[in-house]
Amino acid sequence: MKTSGRYTVLVADRSSGVVRRATVPVRPAAVAACLVLATPILIGMGAAWKTYSSVGDLRASHQALEIENANYREATEALAGQIASLQSAIADLGDRSALDPNLARAMNRLPAIVKSRAMGGTAPVVGARAAGSQQDPTYAKTLSALASPDDTFGLLRTLLDSLQSRLHVVARNVERRNALAAATPSMWPSYGWLSSTWGPRRDPITGGADYHSGLDIAGERGEPVYATAAGTVRHVGRQGAYGNLIVIDHGFGLETRYGHLLKYLVKPGAKVQRGDVIAQVGATGRATGYHLHYEVVANDRLINPLQLLTQPKPRDR
Repeated sequence: MKTSGRYTVLVADRSSGVVRRATVPVRPAAVAACLVLATPILIGMGAAWKTYSSVGDLRASHQALEIENANYREATEALAGQIASLQSAIADLGDRSALDPNLARAMNRLPAIVKSRAMGGTAPVVGARAAGSQQDPTYAKTLSALASPDDTFGLLRTLLDSLQSRLHVVARNVERRNALAAATPSMWPSYGWLSSTWGPRRDPITGGADYHSGLDIAGERGEPVYATAAGTVRHVGRQGAYGNLIVIDHGFGLETRYGHLLKYLVKPGAKVQRGDVIAQVGATGRATGYHLHYEVVANDRLINPLQLLTQPKPRDR
């Protein structure tokens, strides 16, 4: 029943015949009904908005992860390139560091001042802490870097750069050592037999006391004479008791002299390598027969050539 903006609700009990009445205003009833009907809709809209918002957050997070992954891929490729470069450098260093054992033995017998000059006066660092020790700052930094991938990549780059720098230093030292090896007079200069050694002797002409400044290697007339190490021909010409003489400058304070020659086969300024034929055995100057007079000078002082002749004679190779 409706009366002037109000509804009257009748509730009758059939068993007892009692009738109850309730009057409800129309507007509040309509508002309540709308609220009841709207509540599920509002709940659904809220859930939809929350879902939309979550999807947006996930999309933004996904894009950020894609960018981060791309950066990591780029960093990984750069690290892989550095590692490949290091592996190549290490392999090359191993190839360049190999020396003939006989040549290495001759190098060890050079005067200390010659070896120091060749290596630039460098010495290995001693007293350095072992990598990975608890007191090593690099070790501590490594532990702390594990918490962040970016820091880990940065640390790896730093370590690789440091290793590359150390390899460059080692490579430079290997190059210096190889240059000294090439300059070490280690090969017999001619084929024949040793007729006189370095040091005190009886003069072959006068019979008096004499001090021999090199080695005499007797041989046949015209036998080839070989450069005993790489260097530059500094002198070609006749010089007193030496007769026809060739002097080769090997650098690092090393010099070799070849006397009593029959014929020159090089000119001043020529670059020669160990084993190159530079002359022929003769008997010019103060000589009693065909032989090669051979001297070695280190840091302006004559030394015994025999101590350096660790490599075979040319025909024994």
